[in-house]
Amino acid sequence: MPSTTPDTLDNWWCPMNSEYAFLGFSYEVTACQSLDQLKTEFADIRNNFDGRYVRLYGACDNPGFYDDVVDAAWEAGVGVHALIWFGFDGGDEWQTRRDSLISTLTSNPKAKFVTRGVQFGSEPLFDNVLPHEELASQVLSVKTQLSGVSVPVTVSELAFGYQERGGAQDVLDAIDFINIHMLPFFSTEATSGGAAWSQVQTDMNWFIQHGNGKKMYFDEASSSHFSALNGWPSVTSPGVQANSALAVASIPSESAYYTMLDSHCEDLKNAPGGGIGWFAHIYSESQEPGYGIYANNGQLKFDFKPRTSC
Repeated sequence: MPSTTPDTLDNWWCPMNSEYAFLGFSYEVTACQSLDQLKTEFADIRNNFDGRYVRLYGACDNPGFYDDVVDAAWEAGVGVHALIWFGFDGGDEWQTRRDSLISTLTSNPKAKFVTRGVQFGSEPLFDNVLPHEELASQVLSVKTQLSGVSVPVTVSELAFGYQERGGAQDVLDAIDFINIHMLPFFSTEATSGGAAWSQVQTDMNWFIQHGNGKKMYFDEASSSHFSALNGWPSVTSPGVQANSALAVASIPSESAYYTMLDSHCEDLKNAPGGGIGWFAHIYSESQEPGYGIYANNGQLKFDFKPRTSC
């Protein structure tokens, strides 16, 4: 990063149509990590995994927390996919979170230089948090409020979330890019992580057919359903139960899922919008048990060096 913030965003970001393959990690912030921890772990994502982005998950409502995220991202040299978190209790806290995030993005001079996009999530259509017409209106409103800092806006959602709302084409039309939740472990046809491409491909193709060529990312999953976007669980629990008797939850199967994505790098690269980028869900077991790349002891659960290009 430069020693001072630039005067303009012109030519700051690589274009989205050049982004595909592994991008970084989903990173849960419910623990309200300290600035030092954010700096350490964002630097780890950048330096040890060639991560380009951190995709936030959950919410920390401490005043100034997103300013800490901005400082840590700036120092580490990573971008951030920020999140307006709805939660799962039907409350209206998301409105305060929306306003707080907009305030930081429009007042912190570094924020627009590390914030690659803002997401509404997680899975607001599937959870029926808002009618799709109102969600589309919210997206358009936030896009207008962030137009001065050129931060795009999207929704983090399942294919089925759109489908059960009649396709919710108004939301697909409103968003700037498409953040997709992939849930292959929960397919009735699931077996192992390494054999999940057909399930991934089915939802991917739905978005290709309905997304009007927009950029796509495999981003994350919802802990309300204990599912993983882009990941495969190493263990089951009361909330993580397969819908297929053949689905295997294990560390080798989790590892094989990411190996499978790497093996389809060319397929992802050739998707509309310049290819599909993906996030690993999630950074650590301490953030969501069963899905972490790091175990609770701070050691990698398996060798993880995904491809960033092909």
